[in-house]
Parts: sequence; structure tokens; C-alpha cells
Amino acid sequence: MQENKNENGFAGSWWRYPPLRNALIAGLIAGVGFTLAYLGFIAERVENVFYWIAIPLGGWHWTREGIEKLIQKREIGIEMLMIAATVGTGILGLWEEAAALVFLYGAAEGTEEYTYARTRHAIRALLDLAPKEAHVLRDGQEITVPADSLKPGDRFLVRPGEALPTDGIIRVGQSSLDESPVTGESVPVDKGPGMKVFAASINRQGALEIEATAAFADNTLSKIIHLVEEAQERKGKAQQWIERFGRRYSPAVLVISGLFLLVPWAFGLSWEEWSLRAVVLLVAAAPCALIMSMPMAMAAGIGAAGRRGILIKGGAHLEHLGIIRVVAFDKTGTLTHGEPVVTDVIPLQGNEGELLALAAGLEHFSEHPLAKAIMTKARELGITPAEVGGFEALTGAGAKGLVQGQAWYVGNPKLFEGQGSDLSAVQTQITQLQEEGKTVVLVGNATGIRGLLALQDRIRAEAKQAIAALHTLGLRTVMLTGDNARTAQAFARLFGIDDVRADLKPEDKVHAVGQLEREHGAVLMVGDGVNDAPALAAATCGMAMGVAGSDAAIEAADIALMADDLRKVEEALRLGRKARRVSMQNIVFSIAILAAMIPLAVAGILGVAVTVLVHEVSELLAVVNGLRAARS
Repeated sequence: MQENKNENGFAGSWWRYPPLRNALIAGLIAGVGFTLAYLGFIAERVENVFYWIAIPLGGWHWTREGIEKLIQKREIGIEMLMIAATVGTGILGLWEEAAALVFLYGAAEGTEEYTYARTRHAIRALLDLAPKEAHVLRDGQEITVPADSLKPGDRFLVRPGEALPTDGIIRVGQSSLDESPVTGESVPVDKGPGMKVFAASINRQGALEIEATAAFADNTLSKIIHLVEEAQERKGKAQQWIERFGRRYSPAVLVISGLFLLVPWAFGLSWEEWSLRAVVLLVAAAPCALIMSMPMAMAAGIGAAGRRGILIKGGAHLEHLGIIRVVAFDKTGTLTHGEPVVTDVIPLQGNEGELLALAAGLEHFSEHPLAKAIMTKARELGITPAEVGGFEALTGAGAKGLVQGQAWYVGNPKLFEGQGSDLSAVQTQITQLQEEGKTVVLVGNATGIRGLLALQDRIRAEAKQAIAALHTLGLRTVMLTGDNARTAQAFARLFGIDDVRADLKPEDKVHAVGQLEREHGAVLMVGDGVNDAPALAAATCGMAMGVAGSDAAIEAADIALMADDLRKVEEALRLGRKARRVSMQNIVFSIAILAAMIPLAVAGILGVAVTVLVHEVSELLAVVNGLRAARS
């Protein structure tokens, strides 16, 4: 079983992959020799020549790796068991069995390495989606250059139907782009000037002039591939335990087989019979299927997730996804867009347009998100803000300004209560709006309240569907937010969330995650990757969403969703469960094979040929089953 997997010249075709190709050629040579001898065309001595050619050819790669591992790492691996079995079979004159062992073991190992290389090759194939050339603008002229020569600051053109060569910001033009290679989201996204775009995105319509923000080797797509490849090398706890087991188990099998050779000398039994049992035990007890049961499933699962815009940072995190019992969400920027919008305009005097014009005028110079939302609403309705002078920001409360020499205020109810305003006439409306999870802003002056505006964070359209899907998986959902309890409960009812923890500071979220783990089990924390960093780190597994183009967020999270799509949470959890289930199936199957074959080998019931066949078929079955982890 080769521990260090790599692509070794992998070019997409099995016959161009030496470990597998050589094993199959060796099998063909041995098969020809066996057939000719069986038909009586050649003598046994000539038949052995075919086997002597096949054995070094089919065993070259795994024999070399076994010896290198022994010398460099001082570790006895499964390859050494197979080398000993081959040598022992040859010494006994069983050249036909020796050739069969080399061929079947080499074919199984070659198939495993080839399959593993294909999973790596599949994720690297994403690079082929980005064009190899770019249409760069220099001195007013369009020049076609190699895409890998692009530098930050270069401007290039992308026409309808073309893919983007690297990341950038749109400077001229509007279009819709298919960003599925990066985000996994196949629905085209509308983009315009000032917006980020990513390498390999396909421009649906409209020509775009884009300023490059990353070189080809540093773009988001290249980073995804690099992170996925690194993740496939990181091992989970179960995989690490299996590998530690293998490092102790293999030498023990070699020693026990060696002791079998002493039995004839000690008890006067047949040396040939016990030597054969020693050889059979080496093959029967080799834990190939067990040791490769986890890495194949984990590599397949991580690779499949990466192609869907879900970056899982290692086998441990994929394992954790399979045991999650609670999914905790941040609210702002996760369940919502983090962008408040005006939902209600309620004038007590005059009409809605007049109230909105007055509020927009008072908020015109404010940088507060609520002020920007009010300005956006006025702009959308074509309302001109009232002329306001003497603007004064009232921190934590609102703003003040002069309209025709009279002082007017815009702000929260506490601002007006502090000035002695009577809110009894609007208190019922304020309470009702707040219970709906909305923020209430009043507009008025010293003589009374002119009207109310209600604002609410814009919720994600897919949030309710995503929560329902998690409930279908039997998971408990929790919202952790810094909002007040009334607003938090309103959002929870809207989303269908089971539990709410409100008025939380960042450190409170960490404590809440710990409490949820103690009460319910493993917790997945989903946040925006920046403000929720402590809670993401404290959870069993932390998942940051919408991190395409954000290096810090990608690096910080255990799992990174490239798209702002909450439905990817369920998709990631299903992949985790599938990978864990497949891995457990492989482990149980592998242990069952060992438990059945070792006693039969010790009892002398199994022959070399049958043992080799069962051993290698079981390994191939584990490989094929492991690949199922890529399907959610």
C-alpha cells in the first residue's frame, strides 16, 4: 500500500501510468506462459522464464517503494510483506503463484494510485476552464497575450461567451456571469462596474473591460485547487489511527510469519508445509484494504466538494461534518445580507413622499447603515431630499438638522423619549414593528412626531429552505446573534429556527457554542468568516460563507463556502455523512476479511493463489466503494 500518493506523470490514460501499466503487462506475460504450458507447447522450465520476466516487471514500483520506506523511514510497510511473500514463494519453487501475487498486488496498487491520481487530476482540470490567452488593452490597442503573463493593474476585454483569465474588477460594462467553477452556484450573477469577478467565470452577454487584481497563478481558482490538494494530504483522526496501526501491525505479521519457519525445526514437522503457511499468512494478514479505506473516501469527498465551491480544509473536518448534531448560525451577513432596507413608511401627517423626503434630508450626511438605507429608498422612488442645514450626528441615537430654521430629529424611540416627546399614540405601532424584527426610526420636532420608518435587514431568499433541509437531516438549528431578543425571536420564527441566543458579544458566542456541544453534541458554526472568527474556531467545525476572493476568510475557516448560498451547508453535511459512512463500511469490510483469512491461513486451509486473489479483490472493492464518497 503506497503511502505517498502523487500524480507521477498522470496524463489521464491508464496505459500512460507506469505502476498500473507494468502490472498489467506482467500479468499478460505470465498468462501467456501459463497458457502455453497448459496446452503443452512449452516445458515447465521455459514456462518459468515467462514468470521470471513478469515478476521484476510487475513488482518494480511497489518493491522500490517498500525498500525506500524501510531505508528512509525505517518503517516496515505492506510492501515488505509482499516482497517476503514473493521471495518465499519463489524459494519454494512456486513461480506460478509468485507471478500471480506480483501481478494481482501490482494491479490492485496501480489501480488505487491511478484512481487517487484521477481525483487529484479532476480538481486540477478546473484550471483548464480559464482561457490560456487574454485580450489586454495597452496604449489604446487590444493585444492578445498568454493569460499567465497578466499582472495586477492590467486591463483586459472579455466578450460574450468568453471565460475570464483571472480575477478582477469590472471597470466598464454590465453582464451576467456564470461563476460556477469558483462558487459552485450555476445561476448566473448580474455584475456591473466596481464589482469583483473571478477567473474561469463565463461572460453570458455584454462586453466587459476588467482590471486584473491577481496574476494567473494567484487567482481565486488557483487558490481553490491549491487548498483542495493540501486538504487531501491532511489526515483525520481515524485515518491517522489506522496508519499508526499499520506501522505496528505489519512488522508483527512479518515476525509471526518468520516464527512459522521455526515450527518444523522445533516440532519435527514438514518444513515445506509450514513455509507455505508462512507465505500465505504474509498475504492474508496484509491490511491493504484497511489502510487505504479512509484516504480514498476522504480524497474523493474533498475533491468533489471543491468542484462544488465547498473548500474542506482536511480529512479531520470532513470527518467532523459526518457527526454534526447542531448547526449554529450567525444572523447578520449569514442568514441575512447585512444590508438594511426600508420596509414601511408610515406618515402621521402629510404623505409618504413628504415624510421620506424629510428623513432623507436629515440623514443625507450620515454614514450610518440605516441612513444609507433611507437615502437608497428615497432615490429608488425618485424623491428629492429636503434641504437641511446644521447637520449634527447624535451617536447611538440618530441625527439632528435645521429645516427652515426649525430643529428636526430622526432617530430611535429613545431619542424622542429623552426629549420628553409623547409616544403613546404610536407606541402600539412601534411595538408591532419591533416584534416583526424591524428597526423603528421616528421623524419629528419639538411639537410632535411626523411619522415612522421601519427598516429590516434583507434576509437571504434561500434561508428558510436551507433551514428546512437541515431539519430533514435531523439536525437542530440555532441562531447566535448580537441583536436584542425581540428582533432575534422574530427572525427565528421567520426562518423556522429551533433555538435563539440573543444579545451576544463575540465572547458570548464562544460560550454558547461550548454549551451547545455539551447539551447536544458536535456543533457546526456558520458565519461570515470575519466577525465570527472566535465562534468558528470554538465549534467542532467552523464554516465561513461567501468567501470568494477573500484570502483571510478562506484561510481562517475549517470549511469555506465560496458562494453566499446557505443551501451549500446541507450539501457539505451530506458529503460529510456520505464520506464517513463509506469509510466505516470499508473499515468493517476490511477487518472482516482479515478476521476470516488469518485463521484459514494459520490452519493451512488456504493456498497462495486463492489468498492472493481474495486479498487483492477486497482491496479493489474498497477502492471502488471509497469513490462513492464523491456522490452526495
